[in-house]
Amino acid sequence: MKPIRLMAGFFTVGIWTLLSRVLGFVRDIMIAAFLGTGPVAEAFLVAFSLPNLFRRFFAEGAFNMAFVPMFSKKLEGDDDAHRFAQDAFVGLAGILTMFTVIGVIAMPALVTMMASGFLGSDRFDLAVYYGRIAFPYILFISLSALLSGVLNATGRFAAAAAAPVLLNIIFVGALLIGAVFGDSSQTDIGSTLAYAVPVAGIAQMMLVWVAAKRAGFALMPGWPKMTPDLKRLAIIAAPAALAGGVVQINLLVGRQVASFFDGAVAWLNYADRLYQLPLGVVGIAIGVVLLPDLSRRLRGGDEAGGKDAFNRACELSLALTIPAAAALMVIPLPLVSVLYERGAFGAGDTVNTALAVAIYGLGLPAFVMQKALQPLFFAREDTKRPFYYALVALVLNAALAIGLSPIIGFIAAAIGTSLTGWATVFLLWNGSRNMGNAAAFDTRFKQRLGRIIIAAIGMGVILWGAGAAMTPFFGMATIRYAALALLVGIGIGSYFGIGQLIGAFKMREFKQALRR
Repeated sequence: MKPIRLMAGFFTVGIWTLLSRVLGFVRDIMIAAFLGTGPVAEAFLVAFSLPNLFRRFFAEGAFNMAFVPMFSKKLEGDDDAHRFAQDAFVGLAGILTMFTVIGVIAMPALVTMMASGFLGSDRFDLAVYYGRIAFPYILFISLSALLSGVLNATGRFAAAAAAPVLLNIIFVGALLIGAVFGDSSQTDIGSTLAYAVPVAGIAQMMLVWVAAKRAGFALMPGWPKMTPDLKRLAIIAAPAALAGGVVQINLLVGRQVASFFDGAVAWLNYADRLYQLPLGVVGIAIGVVLLPDLSRRLRGGDEAGGKDAFNRACELSLALTIPAAAALMVIPLPLVSVLYERGAFGAGDTVNTALAVAIYGLGLPAFVMQKALQPLFFAREDTKRPFYYALVALVLNAALAIGLSPIIGFIAAAIGTSLTGWATVFLLWNGSRNMGNAAAFDTRFKQRLGRIIIAAIGMGVILWGAGAAMTPFFGMATIRYAALALLVGIGIGSYFGIGQLIGAFKMREFKQALRR
């Protein structure tokens, strides 16, 4: 995959992810308006987090990171790639079916594991009820992740990237149905949302299944069987699964800390959605496109091509996320107040959510760089070292989040997440230094990185001044959205203007990739 095609694949995933995240904002704005940060909102958010937590453990965090390099290798060789994908599909489905049944039965224990601060309150009973409805989502979305891996390895990115759009469309529809046809109580709306979760999972799975079938990989249900390839897949995936498990434990630590502060689970969730927008558009897109490309290049002995692909991915991702991080740290209050403050979401919720947004913004470049550095290991089928690094991150995160929470409250969870992100980047970078030329930063990246930072600082200063001058307009219901759009436009224009002027990037590179 040539650099321009690498960027084109990135933009394909990024644009679909952007659409999904925008619809996700619509969904979260509606949830905040209907449910605020009360018991029903927190119960649903915990219930929805459970299948997503284990999805990342089983599929995205482990299985796919081992599956994609092996599947890519079979695509280019004489091996039966279809048979391997079919065996993996059936094996994963068998494991997840059993896990789903166990999870539904053991839901009280899972909710306690996620948010023990809910014990003895209405939030706990609601979270168990919603969790049992929503948990089968893990089966459908994990199979979707495997099918997406098949598509990505064949260079087909659109369907897999578009699938999350369905989730948000179905959620928005469920909210409208619950509000119009239900009794309009928060509990009723929460129940409607819970039922929408597995429905969305089925819709996402069917979309990527049809796309995979059209690509020549019609994977069908069957009886699992252990083959030599699956044994090798399991051996490679096991350390990645453990690493993924450690990452999810980090999330559990933050959620546990938040569950002891009323409203904090919701504040952190809404803040998470804001920083997930640039992370999803840039970081996830880079990870999805870079892993199969690196796998092909390294198997072919193309060290120079691998180095160029890695550096351009890092350069592009930081060119887009460093200014986003600066914006999240400089103007969190206008962002949160305009997007969320209405209905059941009050001014106090805005302040607490904005504080979390600013701290997550500090860690945003680190979260994106992890997505660029991890493929260096996974493309070489090295899943052990990322596991060791994740263990170090776990200890650090627990020490920060738990140790600081009695002093600074719920925000300790966000601080732990951001600082741990930077520690993980350092460990991944340090571990990649013995991988040869393909993992080295080139001269162009080093030169442009400093200029990108300067352009982002300049944008931050301009945004701060403009935000302060426009503060009265953010509280006016009739023009608040236009005011925020103008502020964001000022930030975008100033960043790209400064960046182009000082040579941080060239606008024609973005235009060429978009045309492709």
